[in-house]
Amino acid sequence: MTETATREFTTVGVIGLGTMGAGIAEVFARNGFAVIGVEQNDVGLERGRQHLEHSTGRAVKREKMTREQADELLGRITLTTDMQDLAGADLVVEAVVESLEVKKSIFRALDDIVRPDAVLATNTSSLSVTEISTANAKPGRVVGVHFFNPAPVQNLVEIIRTVVTEPDVLADVQELLRSLGKNPVVCGDKAGFIANTLLFGYLNHAVAMYEGKYASREDIDAAMRFGCGYPMGPLALLDLIGLDTAYEILDTMYKQGRDRLHAPAPILKQYVTAGLLGRKSGRGFYTYEAPDSPVVVADAQTPSADDKPRLRHDIKLVGVVGTGTMASGIVEVFAKAGYDVLFTGRGQDKVDGVVATITKNFDKQIQRGRATEEQKSEVLGRVRGTTSLDDLKDVDIVVEAIAEDLAIKTTLFENLDEICKPGAILATTTSSLPIISMAKVTKRPQDVIGMHFFNPAAIMKLVEVVSTVATDEAVTETVLALCDEVGKVAVKCGDRSGFIVNALLFPYLNDAVKMLEAHYATADDIDTAMKQGCALPMGPFELLDVVGNDVSLAIQRELYLEFREPGFAPAPLLEHLVTAGYLGRKTGRGFRDYSAR
Repeated sequence: MTETATREFTTVGVIGLGTMGAGIAEVFARNGFAVIGVEQNDVGLERGRQHLEHSTGRAVKREKMTREQADELLGRITLTTDMQDLAGADLVVEAVVESLEVKKSIFRALDDIVRPDAVLATNTSSLSVTEISTANAKPGRVVGVHFFNPAPVQNLVEIIRTVVTEPDVLADVQELLRSLGKNPVVCGDKAGFIANTLLFGYLNHAVAMYEGKYASREDIDAAMRFGCGYPMGPLALLDLIGLDTAYEILDTMYKQGRDRLHAPAPILKQYVTAGLLGRKSGRGFYTYEAPDSPVVVADAQTPSADDKPRLRHDIKLVGVVGTGTMASGIVEVFAKAGYDVLFTGRGQDKVDGVVATITKNFDKQIQRGRATEEQKSEVLGRVRGTTSLDDLKDVDIVVEAIAEDLAIKTTLFENLDEICKPGAILATTTSSLPIISMAKVTKRPQDVIGMHFFNPAAIMKLVEVVSTVATDEAVTETVLALCDEVGKVAVKCGDRSGFIVNALLFPYLNDAVKMLEAHYATADDIDTAMKQGCALPMGPFELLDVVGNDVSLAIQRELYLEFREPGFAPAPLLEHLVTAGYLGRKTGRGFRDYSAR
């Protein structure tokens, strides 16, 4: 059996010279390929020429290339309105409008133009590559190559194989894309592919959260930016993508997969029907200075400066219950902000450990020139530890940061209710338990609230402020203002499982596990797609292994029990890994094996 010789690509055709097509043409021309760019008329051709000139002009201005290099690049691109000019192309990439019929007509026409061994590719982001390939007499040579916008900058390319794509075509296209400096990931032919399937499920969930008035648009976006390190919040990102585009992608995904979580949230259709398409129309979830402007301007939903939360309760002495990593961080946060802090632990060794942790953190900062010995002394002078809960009798607010166990927490709240003075605020840092269950065991449910800090508390900016149906508005406002005083970004939401961040993050992680479980793509390719295609700080499997698969499973179970949403049921693979003790980095093995590293 002889091996198939690797194809040699020298001439590449690109059909459609909009933003994406022109970007793809530029990528190939930059790498020395002869490019034939095809448009349907002279107007389209001129627009394509302008895209290319603007893009290379920007690169010259930023000193990414010289004027001579830009001229050479443009000299490698031949522009035409005649598809017959593609006769000598080794590869043809179609990048026209997302219309199945238009794309199929192109692939049908290419049959009589290109050589039998030429590879044909579609840049579709949501349509069935298999269906497009059936228009060609040789569907085995058809593959999806989904570049991300802007193509010259984004390194990720999703390669979509159909059930009939020839293995040598797949291998040759992978090798070609690597030679361009791109990172190709391979997946099957399913609407949304890797990045859009995972991204748009998450975006749709954020829209539903906003539509249900669970949290404001600003708080949903701030939660994901400051809680997960995402470059943009989901609603701002939808405005950038275009709500019409988002609706079409979700609708296509839903029609193909029948996953209810991909059914576009009703408000999306209402916005699209009303012409509120996001940045391009000047208004979507936010209002913009002008169409195509990134500058957000105030509208009826924008919080007024006059409504800025104020301290309705006098807060001087802060109590913290707990001595673990989270509790130590919270003590440090309040003490650094100038508050006197009294914290309690179960033994003197635990109490001493908190002071030692804060001291160590300061010593590191002093070494880096970010703090002084005087500041360390000041902060430690505001911190006092005790082994007796009864010493909390004079605190103005107490924040508990003990084990995530409802029975233990409710017992603590019964005790705090008896110990703390009337009017003292009782706060819990729970990330998943119902706060009302803690409030109801006290005689002051109106004073009980959630303050969900993120780990490490001294560094992470976000705090989710969670009110129950019984929480007094003055208490909520005071805690929001207090977070601001200690330099945190506070977001406000109601008492339901997952709050904002975990309710949006963990279903997305669960979807990634299901994708892996279905052998749709590898863990490495899924992680690469989300980091490079969506600019996320970590891929889903990297993140799961850091968080701990046991912790992730517990949160996913809570979400499933709360919402009874079939799509939130924990992926069996996640259950199996936890049963096997593969919990992630902490055990040396999770979705990846860390023992040999």
